[in-house]
Amino acid sequence: MAESDVLLEMKDICKSFPGVKALDHAQLTVRRGTVHALMGENGAGKSTLMKCLFGIYFKDEGSILLEGKEVNFKSSKEAMENGVAMVHQELNQALKRSVMDNLWLGRYPLTAGIMVDEKKMLEDTKAIFEELKIDVDPHQKMSELPVSKRQMVEIAKAVSYNSKVIVFDEPTSSLTEQEVEHLFWIIDMLRDRGCGIIYISHKMAEILRISDEVTVMRDGQWIATKPAAELNNESLIKLMVGRELSNQFPPKTNKPGDVLLEVEGLTGQYNQLKDVSFTARKGEILGLAGLDGSGRTETLESIFGIATRHSGTIKLEGKEVSNKNSRQSLKAGFALLTEERRATGIFGIRDIKDNTVISSLKHHLAHGLWLSEPSMRKATQWGIDTLKTKTPTQETKIRSLSGGNQQKVIFARWLLTNPKVLLLDEPTRGIDVGAKYEIYQLIIDQANAGTTVVMVSSEMAELLGVCDRIIVMSGGRVAGEVDAKTTTQEEILTLAAKYV
Repeated sequence: MAESDVLLEMKDICKSFPGVKALDHAQLTVRRGTVHALMGENGAGKSTLMKCLFGIYFKDEGSILLEGKEVNFKSSKEAMENGVAMVHQELNQALKRSVMDNLWLGRYPLTAGIMVDEKKMLEDTKAIFEELKIDVDPHQKMSELPVSKRQMVEIAKAVSYNSKVIVFDEPTSSLTEQEVEHLFWIIDMLRDRGCGIIYISHKMAEILRISDEVTVMRDGQWIATKPAAELNNESLIKLMVGRELSNQFPPKTNKPGDVLLEVEGLTGQYNQLKDVSFTARKGEILGLAGLDGSGRTETLESIFGIATRHSGTIKLEGKEVSNKNSRQSLKAGFALLTEERRATGIFGIRDIKDNTVISSLKHHLAHGLWLSEPSMRKATQWGIDTLKTKTPTQETKIRSLSGGNQQKVIFARWLLTNPKVLLLDEPTRGIDVGAKYEIYQLIIDQANAGTTVVMVSSEMAELLGVCDRIIVMSGGRVAGEVDAKTTTQEEILTLAAKYV
């Protein structure tokens, strides 16, 4: 590798937090005009390494060289101004402001150095959206956009800095297949310009398709860097988890029984849901498939009472339940793991224990009067052990965990409520291949115990590998129902486009 080809070099990076060494002499070398994938299990140190580059964390040891010059960015603003941008897995945007405001926040174009030049801001926004073929109204409020569109705005922001290095952290976790193709087109364009792309993902098919080189990390350490052309699924998994992983999905051992959940004529008050009806049996894993905006998430939110229903009924074991809010739904035996864990899942300033037991506090009362600390600690430890959550202690703040480990804590929270109906919205989003298998096994175990599981996923292979039946949604309506054992991805996609 010629020295002039090296764009970014991170050498012997160490970073410790109380009770854990997150990075242990980690290293990464990125060449100009290449896509360099960064892989590893949850908690391997990928995002921590990138946050050290981006000025969010200060490294304890090591050096970072950008175009041969040592840099130590003290903030993300300084990093971006020097040509290093990052599209985060967990979006952190000003949701009450417009798309345009979010794109230029902190660097508004000014007229006479005083007034914000709205005209130039609009022209620049339109120009970059046109260049990247992004179809978003610059005036629209961010909160009105689906997660996938917000992700594309964040990508446009990174590109707008004319960055030399752009980090993509799980960029496709909330994108449809069509949007993934669009993202890859953008990445190819940036690569052709000589930009260095660092691509973090757990999706091996994507990694092998788009990457030039792959670096694998494990337990905060560098394990290997290899050309992507020399790798396959099996060799990548072995490098990541340090062992062979022969099957992607556990065997389906659940045996669906009688109908437990009946949803009839579900129509949304403030969303596009229209006359959604289906049934789910006791011990069944029912998938909800569809393109982004098809109404999958809205269906789960309406069943759980956090989206207002205009009409429709929900029956559990033959009896109608109100489910007008989350309190009623919990009492009736429903649990919902939401898609956006940062916005609607975790209590970031609270510790692992509080986040684990928050929905099952009634089970931890001593003499019916006050909370029992031993009981809460026992339940939390069960969650940590069962889901193999990587955390120094139960008192660790949940926001300091990796995204995948945060997801495990939320999963444990809902399992502790002993739900009759478990609603899962993208349950393995941002989770590594080894941990995914464990989550799939937990889902099957829940079904074996008689729980009805209704699961939304953007990953077709996941729905086919775990579910018994799949309801396909399109344009807020049920487009069809298929048997997971006999259907094909083509049949699902055809139904998904039915009302688009």
